[in-house]
Amino acid sequence: MFKDLREFIHFLENRGQLRRVTVPVDAELEITEIVDRICKQNGPALLFEQVKGYDIPVVINLFGSLERMSWALGVPKLDSIAQRMAGLLSLSLPEGFLGKLSLLNRLRKIGRFAPKTVRKAPCQEVVIAQEPSLDFLPILKCWPQDGGRFITLPLVITKNPLTGQQNIGIYRLQKYDHRTTGMHWHIHHDGARNYRESQKLGRNLEVAVVLGGDPATIYAASAPLPPGFNELLLAGFLREAPVEVVRCKMLDLAVPAHAEIILEGYVDATEKRTEGPFGDHTGFYSPAQDYPVFHLTCITHRKSPIYPATVVGRPPMEDVFLGKATERIFLPLLQMQIPEIVDLHLPLEGVFHNCAIVSIRKSYPGQARKVMSALWGLGQVGLTKVIIVVDEDVDVQNLSQVAWKVFNNIDPERDFLFIKGPVDVLDHASSVCGYGSKVGIDATRKMREEGHEREWPEEIRMDEEIKRLVDQRWQDYGLD
Repeated sequence: MFKDLREFIHFLENRGQLRRVTVPVDAELEITEIVDRICKQNGPALLFEQVKGYDIPVVINLFGSLERMSWALGVPKLDSIAQRMAGLLSLSLPEGFLGKLSLLNRLRKIGRFAPKTVRKAPCQEVVIAQEPSLDFLPILKCWPQDGGRFITLPLVITKNPLTGQQNIGIYRLQKYDHRTTGMHWHIHHDGARNYRESQKLGRNLEVAVVLGGDPATIYAASAPLPPGFNELLLAGFLREAPVEVVRCKMLDLAVPAHAEIILEGYVDATEKRTEGPFGDHTGFYSPAQDYPVFHLTCITHRKSPIYPATVVGRPPMEDVFLGKATERIFLPLLQMQIPEIVDLHLPLEGVFHNCAIVSIRKSYPGQARKVMSALWGLGQVGLTKVIIVVDEDVDVQNLSQVAWKVFNNIDPERDFLFIKGPVDVLDHASSVCGYGSKVGIDATRKMREEGHEREWPEEIRMDEEIKRLVDQRWQDYGLD
């Protein structure tokens, strides 16, 4: 597994999956246009070696394919992590002495993945405690109507002031000047929850912004974990080795020791400024709104650091594959809570929170509605605007097959379930920011108890014997 960002960069370059751009490029708009074209072509990661006005290179699109996303997590396919996750989650108390020993052994293995504290770290090779400035960073302006330049791949570390538990999330930071940025965390994010707890106590919230951790840690920061779950423990589980951490120079926070750059500072308990607009992963601009302000107090970094970034916009972009990793890795968690779920698909057109398609083993009337309601009651999945439920024989990854079943299997009056509740803050269609309507579509075969009095028709299928006969004689037909 990769110790740091640099090892992953070298790995990708050796496999022809990273290209170096050696000519000068502009951090304002030009890099975005290049990256957008590469993403739409399912192209490689890019390392921009000469960003105009800066000495630091920019690496981008590291996770921009299923293959690279799998490599980032040390597996050939993402589903293999799901199998490990399923084993981790099956921790119910077993029968017998040997079963209990097996459970204890598994718990002991999980403990080995907890972060490991070190005293010296590469991320603190250079320390700037006097007059630190953001001006040395090649921060991108991504889209023409963006409100400014944005740090787009920061791992933002905060601590709950009541429990002492650290949290890591990815929240964009708009650069205001050389010492301050916006802190764009949504109301349901753990970072925002820690901020509100600090506000109640009348305190500023210590914040460390990590740029360029190892790829598993970057992914873990994006994962929709339950409140209080340590993202670095998930990263250790994915790496099958603990993440090394070091205490910040001026904060009581632990940061990944092999990161490229650390920005230490605080978010003021009362101050807010206008943040945005920002060309978002929905493919639309999110509007300007007031958000808390991050104040920089210290910078540490490696010698000759690399600046990691991502560009979001109309999909497909790099973030699609981070979302696909979450879909596959966390499917066992959904199945543990909703056992009838067979598979899940979050289509890229739905930008993670607008659409979820699930297949289920249906055995009783109203089961599809029960699944919809259960999903709307689960964490970030609960923000999903459209949930489509199909039978277990439907391949939810095949949108053509899903559409065929939905368009043919539904009676709109009977099979649409409308509710109101929290929606993603980035949903520009809702009448009120963060609150709106959602719809569930039951495209399963209907039972008489569900109001379908007629016999449900069988799908057209050819006899297997005839299919084998045609297979055997295919060359005789002269159709190849």
